[in-house]
Amino acid sequence: MSLTAPLRGVVPPVCTPLDDRGEVDTASLARLVGHLVDGGVHALFALGSTSEVAYLTDDRRATALKTVVTAAAGRVPVLAGVIDTTTPRVLAHARTAAELGADALVATAPFYTRTHPNEIAGHFRRLRADVDLPLFAYDIPVAVHSKLSATLIRELAEDGTLAGLKDSSGDEGGLRRLLVELGGRGGRDRGPAPHFTVLTGSELTVDAALLAGADGVVPGLGNVDPAGYVRLYDAARAGDWTLAAREQERLVELFALVDAGPEQEMGRSSSALGSFKEALRLLGVIDRGATAFPQIPLSAASAASVAERLRGAGLPPVR
Repeated sequence: MSLTAPLRGVVPPVCTPLDDRGEVDTASLARLVGHLVDGGVHALFALGSTSEVAYLTDDRRATALKTVVTAAAGRVPVLAGVIDTTTPRVLAHARTAAELGADALVATAPFYTRTHPNEIAGHFRRLRADVDLPLFAYDIPVAVHSKLSATLIRELAEDGTLAGLKDSSGDEGGLRRLLVELGGRGGRDRGPAPHFTVLTGSELTVDAALLAGADGVVPGLGNVDPAGYVRLYDAARAGDWTLAAREQERLVELFALVDAGPEQEMGRSSSALGSFKEALRLLGVIDRGATAFPQIPLSAASAASVAERLRGAGLPPVR
């Protein structure tokens, strides 16, 4: 399915259900895609951080992406994460993603070694030139240790290298400055890159980002409650900011489930991704809440906390 320009709406980063051996549970993943599409989402982002992409072998990445593309069946576009340390490795993932039917690519800046902005620009340009799919930059400095500047993003947007940006920097002021540089609220269609998409990855401030002029959101919590994020987005698009804020506040309360795992026992990734998966298991969408090793699984007490958060958000568990 071809992308609209710009891509707008709710684009959840799809969790990757696993079986007891750490292989992709394709039946559960297909049900999850159905859950998301039925919830009204506008596209799917496979192989992102919430997908545990960094933990998956190349074969498991391919299995996950093929399953998402097949289950989506052209109903919504599928963006494929091609996240890796250096350009040659990213290009290999990108070629596989194109062969498997992805509609667009999502890549970070190179990482592990320190990279100059000129090298980052060259990385994105080489990727776009070699694989003919729309390319989205993924700004996540906590993982790659470099921040994509507004100047660089605008340059790559204007020359057609980038179709959009997923901003997971946590820098709300920086996001606002970028939106202003691209034309500001109400002026994006007349700005320097009118077809450029800006998606926030900050799922707790979606209403504020949409008010500022962002085009949509990539919410990990959207796996659990896709319809809630769609209601938030629709309210914002209709200019009903009171309704948007009310939905956002409900989702903020639900998001507290990411801290179900005690900080003294496990990393925040183990807690958050384990909580998303446990919530999906409790809702009957996937079979297991397992995360990839060496992440630590949730205890029974933590799982009970997730169930309580679901009930409080009006999403009663079925298991």
